[in-house]
Amino acid sequence: MVTPRTTRRRHRVVIPVVLAALVLTVTLFSREFDQPDQADRGFLSPVATGDDGGSRLAASLARIGVVVQRETETVQALRATRGTPATLFVPAPELLHPRTVDDLGLLPAGTRLVLVDPPRRVLDAAGLPIRPAARRWAARAVAPHHDGRACPLAEMSGVGTAAVTRARYAPTGAVEPVEFCFAAGLARLPGPSERVVVGASDPFRNSRLDEWDNHAFATGLLAGTGRVIWLDLDGPAPAPPEPPPGPASPPPDRTDSGYGEPENDPDVGTGNGAEETPGDRSGPDASGPGRSGPDDSTNPLWSAFPPWFWALLLQLLLAALLVGVWRARRLGPPTPEPLPVAVPAAETVRGRARLYQRAQAHESAAETLRAAARTRLARRLHLSAETGHEGVAATVAARTGTPREVVDHLLHGPPPTTDQDLLDLATGLDRAAWAGGVDPAGSRPSPPVPQPRSEGDPR
Repeated sequence: MVTPRTTRRRHRVVIPVVLAALVLTVTLFSREFDQPDQADRGFLSPVATGDDGGSRLAASLARIGVVVQRETETVQALRATRGTPATLFVPAPELLHPRTVDDLGLLPAGTRLVLVDPPRRVLDAAGLPIRPAARRWAARAVAPHHDGRACPLAEMSGVGTAAVTRARYAPTGAVEPVEFCFAAGLARLPGPSERVVVGASDPFRNSRLDEWDNHAFATGLLAGTGRVIWLDLDGPAPAPPEPPPGPASPPPDRTDSGYGEPENDPDVGTGNGAEETPGDRSGPDASGPGRSGPDDSTNPLWSAFPPWFWALLLQLLLAALLVGVWRARRLGPPTPEPLPVAVPAAETVRGRARLYQRAQAHESAAETLRAAARTRLARRLHLSAETGHEGVAATVAARTGTPREVVDHLLHGPPPTTDQDLLDLATGLDRAAWAGGVDPAGSRPSPPVPQPRSEGDPR
């Protein structure tokens, strides 16, 4: 039978769990809507006008005289970098095909490569001597300096705080110099072809362009060469075309200024070159067993699961801790302790009765009274422990002459609902015990009545 007390106990467990699940659901949905995925359609596209598009940034670049050239194929974007200096902007490196990633290290002199939040495999395949060192739940707005040093990028001199740091980077230990800005949220590798890695997409998105100094950061980073080649991939890039069968052609000269036509340069996009730049992979697979570096000792368990999994696990642990504190349960079974003082029985009974009255525990109080009465009646009438409540009621009815239904209702009826009903029940149980020949006090002998004493010497 469901009682109000049982319902309250259920609420104590259900309500915290529901609240924790609600907070967790709201957090996950907020993150899902706030942090877009690079595979989403229109992500940082120069023609997409949605919140996650890049049309506002492209329009801002065009207003200051920068030529924005949109390319939808990786090989065509690589070929477009020849000629005049240009900035190759890759907002979704995750979508690049593995066979074209290593060609990012073969850009002609005067080219700036900008990668937005690239995964580890892209950094390794492109020969960049940096690695992701940490990752935040959301992008953080920070100043351009790093470790107390000013940012070496001249374009960032007029930029204040920008939401750049979601991923932070660290060098892999290669000899190639690496410069960091924005608390390691931006990494720059100087050279004939400059390479820049940005740890967050927020400064380039339509919905975040006007926050902080994101607009100045994005335009300053992309407008330096006067020409931007915007690689707009609508999904995972297909594999580059295979070279036609025929006599082996001589390897391309990697010191020239760009990429030739497909029939004259079949190795474009295939990554079949013979040389490696400093910091490149030591073998065909940068992440394979032959790879070495200071990050080999890192725990692989952290990278085996996505960041949202660890955030979810942390929230579940916090929810469990809050439920435990709210329930105030001790860790272990209750420990009996001796009473510091002896309390009179009458005072204990009155105190317990007041607790029952304050808690409106009519059911518990009535069951306590009925259990005590059944025990005394069964002992007095010599009833065995296996005797059911019907046998007890029948025996008491035969002994007292009271109808059996009345006795059964008295000993096993429904619980009272008011204080007066509980008082009537206690009175009826006392009468039944007296009528059955049982002392309600438990057949204990009455204490002797004290006799008056005379003080002093009688005369």
